[in-house]
Amino acid sequence: MRPHILVVEDEKHLGVGIKYNLEADNYRVTLVEDGPTALRLIDASSEPIHLIVLDLMLPGMSGYTVCETIRDAGVTTPILMLSARTLAEDRARGFDVGANQYMNKPFELDELLSRVKNLLQHSPPSPGKASQRRMRASVDYIEFGNVSAHFLNHEVSVGGKTVPMTPKQLKLLKYFVENPDRVISRSELLSEVWEINGNLQTRAVDQTVAQLRKIIEPDSSQPTHLLTIRDAGYRFILGPTDGQAE
Repeated sequence: MRPHILVVEDEKHLGVGIKYNLEADNYRVTLVEDGPTALRLIDASSEPIHLIVLDLMLPGMSGYTVCETIRDAGVTTPILMLSARTLAEDRARGFDVGANQYMNKPFELDELLSRVKNLLQHSPPSPGKASQRRMRASVDYIEFGNVSAHFLNHEVSVGGKTVPMTPKQLKLLKYFVENPDRVISRSELLSEVWEINGNLQTRAVDQTVAQLRKIIEPDSSQPTHLLTIRDAGYRFILGPTDGQAE
């Protein structure tokens, strides 16, 4: 079976070029242009992915976040990170979040192909579908603060009183509680909750988050559960401690 390589590159000409040359070396290649699509593909793929070539400067969700999310889910697929950033601290951060190799742009094609071959030869056997998938537990019921939510029944109560929520607000809340403590970009939320292209320019996420805060936060002007992470997205905290309010 030909090794399957996932290439995550938003520069179309470069992504197509990498795909063409990897296929010429008899690899099977899937090319995507953003992080949420890559994560969704890893979740849903029915066949193992043997290697990920991951650009660092992706729109919406950086390669760092994609790599970290993959590793946090226990996925051990080797990752070759590509970046125009050449500083030592950039490379160090790449390795810290789980990249196996880091390669600066521009690069020589022969070197890229050699690194791919090396990673595939020295990586452990490819995991099966079940172990490769990102593990994200489905949550049907949650309690935090003075909020309780029954997602199966579409019922949310705050302080013991039932509060009305739209399907989108409920779906957004469910996504946050299933992904606590990590930074989630607007692009990821557009892809995973709105099911639209994460690169779309829209205020829908921010507006719905603001609505959600008015429902679940004791003081929506000083949220303690649903935090804004500047230039990155949002982070949901199930049990905030002192000092975690915005």
